[in-house]
Amino acid sequence: MRASVTVRVPGSTSNLGAGFDCIGVAVERWLTLTARAAEQPAGGPVTLERRGTLSTLTAAPEHDLLYRGFVQACRAARRAVPPTVVLSAESSIPVARGLGSSAAAAVAGAVAATALLELDLSKDALTTLCTELESHPDNVAPAIYGGANLVLREPWGGLSVTPLPIHASLALVFAVPDFTLETTQARAVLPQTVPHARAVEAAARSAALVHGLAHGEPRLLASGLDDVLHVPYRRSLVRGYDAVVMAARAAGAFGATLSGSGPTLVAVAPHPHAGTVGEGMVRAWRSLGVVAESFHLAGPVAGYEVV
Repeated sequence: MRASVTVRVPGSTSNLGAGFDCIGVAVERWLTLTARAAEQPAGGPVTLERRGTLSTLTAAPEHDLLYRGFVQACRAARRAVPPTVVLSAESSIPVARGLGSSAAAAVAGAVAATALLELDLSKDALTTLCTELESHPDNVAPAIYGGANLVLREPWGGLSVTPLPIHASLALVFAVPDFTLETTQARAVLPQTVPHARAVEAAARSAALVHGLAHGEPRLLASGLDDVLHVPYRRSLVRGYDAVVMAARAAGAFGATLSGSGPTLVAVAPHPHAGTVGEGMVRAWRSLGVVAESFHLAGPVAGYEVV
């Protein structure tokens, strides 16, 4: 066992419109976690310090995804959890904004346990165990593998992760509002079934999204970002959704949609227009009395690292 370890895990965006629950991309916002096993019991199984965007969280340390990820990795490797674990975490990933903060926490805990206790867990195993804990493989996979990923649930219950190319001419532009939206609320508005014709249209738009991202094809990107499976039910939960999407397009984006389940919005635009698109999205929200900030991805973001 090592004395201590520090790991960095990226945030992520998922869905990107028609890639509902199966496409995710690593985002350059990071969670950093330092872990060590205490020599003496400290009155509980875990001591946890939370800083940055994590400072607003109020869950008991033993229920925090950082510790739960740590425990899940130990169990997967059939190793005992140290009597007391000391965790210190700092994050710049906005919480409850559709940028993979929960997946990043679960992955950080699991990777920290793997490195600290020298567990024999592969990236595939980490993906599976973190998905069992956090339920969103489209966020878990990019946090582990980096870049853009297609995640499929295989018939036997396993997960298949395939890297997806994003054309070098494209930028992902994010506008993050100052309000939150819990995933459970966004899930609750979705119907249990959809008409067959809509399912066919959703499949076609998903294919358009993958091809459009790979080749930078404007028409296919516009179709792929204009989802028919989940966004129509969720857009009303995000104040100003239509205005911000229209502003992104007016500024030169091929389209815009929810990042994850929102409320952050993500646009796909040519690199030269990234700054203008972000500014336009922020202005649109500001006109509605919503404070927001923007950033964009200039290229692929790596998955977790042990530093």
